[in-house]
Amino acid sequence: MIGKLQGVIDYIGDDFVILMAGSVGYKVYTPEILALKSNASLWIETVVREDSIRLFGFSTIAAQNLFNQLTTVSGVGPKVAMAIMSTIKTDTLMTAIATGDAKTIATAPGVGKKVAEKIIVELKNKMGGGNFDFGGTNAGGALPDLLAALESLGYRRMDIIDMAQHLVSQNPDLDVTKLVPMALKEISGK
Repeated sequence: MIGKLQGVIDYIGDDFVILMAGSVGYKVYTPEILALKSNASLWIETVVREDSIRLFGFSTIAAQNLFNQLTTVSGVGPKVAMAIMSTIKTDTLMTAIATGDAKTIATAPGVGKKVAEKIIVELKNKMGGGNFDFGGTNAGGALPDLLAALESLGYRRMDIIDMAQHLVSQNPDLDVTKLVPMALKEISGK
């Protein structure tokens, strides 16, 4: 079983890379953004099916563990898990699961509202609240409210979620009425 590969990115495909480790090129499916001819170190998850053996690579063990957790949800195989992880950053996805934010998860291709809700139901308790640092007790509740407020103003969730998550974690004691003006200032400043 392959646990980790280090080498040079020799080719970049649509959803995979060829990672040259020594004189062997491994085809690794990855959500990571890697540059051609760059050095890479990927934690590997091997998925064996009747008709294939595929390697999935992640830059952190946390991302690999999240992939493994996603694939335990019925209806979410490696392909859907990779689509989710390619669309949504690991921290953002973990926050979405912890806060019950199905809308964010449903932004991934091939993931509808029902699958997103199923992911939340099946993983929220498995992943444990301790893995999610919101900076305070109010912060977890403020994020969904802030996202809803900004979406009602016409902003797309995927364009604002990282900024909103950062604002909430930096200002855990503020409620949504104070966070919205800060977010709008942040958006207009870019």
